[in-house]
Amino acid sequence: MAGWMIMLGSAFVVVTGYEVISGLRSLQSRDAVEKFLSEPPGDGLGLSVESALSILHGSAMIAAGCATAAGVLGFHILKRNRGARIALTVLAVPLFLAGIVTGGFMSSLVAVASVMLWLQPARDWFDGKAAPPVERAPEQRAPVWPPPVPPTEQPPADPRAFDGFGKTLTAPFSTGAGKPVTDVRRPDILVVAAIITWVFAGFALISSVIGIAVVASSPDVLLDQIAEQNPELASQGVTDATLIASTYFMGAVTVAWSALACVCAALMLRRSARAALALLVLSAFTAAICFVSTLASVVLALPALAAIVVVALLRRADSRAWFATGPSPVRPTYRPPAGG
Repeated sequence: MAGWMIMLGSAFVVVTGYEVISGLRSLQSRDAVEKFLSEPPGDGLGLSVESALSILHGSAMIAAGCATAAGVLGFHILKRNRGARIALTVLAVPLFLAGIVTGGFMSSLVAVASVMLWLQPARDWFDGKAAPPVERAPEQRAPVWPPPVPPTEQPPADPRAFDGFGKTLTAPFSTGAGKPVTDVRRPDILVVAAIITWVFAGFALISSVIGIAVVASSPDVLLDQIAEQNPELASQGVTDATLIASTYFMGAVTVAWSALACVCAALMLRRSARAALALLVLSAFTAAICFVSTLASVVLALPALAAIVVVALLRRADSRAWFATGPSPVRPTYRPPAGG
C-alpha cells in the first residue's frame, strides 16, 4: 500500500507542478502574489513580485523532480529494494517542503508513505522475516446431548435413569476440538482508529447540524457570503432557492455519513467484522472526496489524511487477525434420546 501511495502521489505532484509552472506567469498568478506580498506576513519578506515568482518556479521544479524520482523508487520498493527505501526517506524532506507550492497534500502523502516503510509490518518484510501466524480460535460446535456412547462400551440392555435429565444446562461446554477457546487481545491501533473517527466524524456532525440550524434561522447570511465569494453564480442562473436546497442536502448527507461512521467505530470495538468493513469503506470514500475537495479548500486535506490513517490501521495484519478470531458463541442444544 505504501509503495502504491508513493507512485500515485508522486504522479499527482508532477502533474500539479507542471500546471503551476505553466500558469505562473499569468495575470491571475501575478495578482495573487502581489496581494500576498502587500499583506502580513508577506509584506515582511522583502521580496519583489519577480523574486517571489522565481522562488515559486524553482520550488515547483524541485517538487516535480523529487516526485519523479520518488515515483521510480516506489516501483523498486515493491521489489524489496532497501536502497530505494533509504533514498525515499532522503527525498521525503525536500519533496514535503517544496511540495507546499503545488498544494502540499500529495507531497505530504508521499512523505508519510515513505515513513510507513520503516514501521511494522513493512520493516519485517524488508528484513525478510515471515509474518507472524494468525492465531485462530478452534471451531465451535454445538454439543450433542446426550453424549454419544463410546464404541468400546455397549448401551445398557434395560432403560435407566439419565443423570441431569430435565435440568437446565448451565455448565460450560468445551469446543469440538477439546481445547478451550483462546481469545486474541484487541490491538491498540483499533482504539486509535476509533478515536480518530469519533474526533473527525463528530466534528463534521456537529458542524453540519449547526450549519443547518444557521441556514434555517438566517439564510441571508449564507447567501451574502456565497455572493461575495462567487459573484458570477447569479449570472449563471443559480437561484437562492437552489443554493439553500443544496446546502440542506449536503448538510443532511454529512450528518448521516458522520453518524454512521461513529456507530461503525463503536461496533468495531465490539469485534464486529461487518462494522469494521463498513468503516473501512466509509473512510476510503471520505479520503477520496476530501482529496478532490482540496482543490477548493486546502483545509480538507486534514480529514483526508485522517481517513487514510484509519484505512491503514484497519488493514494491518493484527487488526484483521483479531476480527478473524472473533468468537461466535454457540448455545448448547438439547436432543432427547431416541424414543424418549
